[in-house]
Amino acid sequence: MMQKILHFLTKPWFVGFVFFALVAVATLQALWLSQPNTYTQYNNYIIFKQSFFHLITGNNLYTYYLDECWDLFKYSPAFAAFFGLFAYLPDSVGLFLWNALNAFVLFFAVYKIPHIAVKQKSFMLLFSAIELMTSMQNSQSNGLIAGLLIAAFIMLEKERILWATLFITLTVFIKLFGLVACLLFLFYPKKWLRIVGCMLFWNVLLLLLPALFCGYTQLIFLYKSWLTLLSQDHAVSLGYSVLGFVQTWLHWQVNKTGLLIAGSLCLLIPFIKTKKYTYYFYRIHLLALVLVWMVVFNHKAESPTFIIAVAGIALWFFSKHHIQKADIILMILVFVFTCLAPTDIFPLQLRKHFFEPYVVKAIPCILAWLKISYDAWHFTLRQKKE
Repeated sequence: MMQKILHFLTKPWFVGFVFFALVAVATLQALWLSQPNTYTQYNNYIIFKQSFFHLITGNNLYTYYLDECWDLFKYSPAFAAFFGLFAYLPDSVGLFLWNALNAFVLFFAVYKIPHIAVKQKSFMLLFSAIELMTSMQNSQSNGLIAGLLIAAFIMLEKERILWATLFITLTVFIKLFGLVACLLFLFYPKKWLRIVGCMLFWNVLLLLLPALFCGYTQLIFLYKSWLTLLSQDHAVSLGYSVLGFVQTWLHWQVNKTGLLIAGSLCLLIPFIKTKKYTYYFYRIHLLALVLVWMVVFNHKAESPTFIIAVAGIALWFFSKHHIQKADIILMILVFVFTCLAPTDIFPLQLRKHFFEPYVVKAIPCILAWLKISYDAWHFTLRQKKE
């Protein structure tokens, strides 16, 4: 009986229905809870939408517009130009399409991963569903980023370099930490010349594209303003990250740059074993490692960001050939204390006075990152070369 239920629950059409339902619920909830004459419950979407209008009217993207929304736009000018696709739509339609884009880029990317059974892919998506919902409830872009990075890996595996480099470049122009995914290029040394050429092409194109809407002089001003904002942001934030954990739990005043460098060196250690690059599931391990790393070492990581890390953890676990007890324990911890931590499963007081100040959401992902690193370093060459 249980086998029949699992077989039904892991059908791609059923998972697709679940994702569509999450998109609809997240959108309707945001619209329903929004009150007239106040900031909306989909504030981030309003920030993204208004950034396009600020771009075409020659205004500074990187300042407060408190009559519209209560936070700053922190993405690239290219992202503001991209949001012209949604800007003229009614909020109900645009928000639904934006959430759907985030959900279904991830959905289709996971189902396109080669050499992994459909059932395992379904488990990956179902495990990530609550975290995706958290991201969509905040109308954030993190589901899109996770999907684009996985899609980039798939395109690299298929030697479709132009598409792979486009997907990674798009993530960089949404959030700069997408640059970390360039480590995936190390797997394909024979393609480096094409990769570099394509990356240059897409970066130049996206750097200059907003000039079509605002002119080159204004674009230079916007890039200067963006860099200023990012430098100020770096100075004040801890986030749900290794840095937040160290300062909250251990009371160590660690230099951010120094910790980032140390974390980067730790990330690079498994990449030293270049002979293992020929093994597909080793490459999968390192993809998962990159996805988790770019969240737990991100000083700006917020709760909605964790769909990227959780997608990486799900990819690691459900692609493993030999699952250990420690892996299962880690997955339970991730599900309970990362995915469920911001939900009403836990009392509000516990969330506000313990989970949030003590960055509890990040701790299981940090432990998972350590375990994935360990597994990558001790990866055995049992798998068939792909």
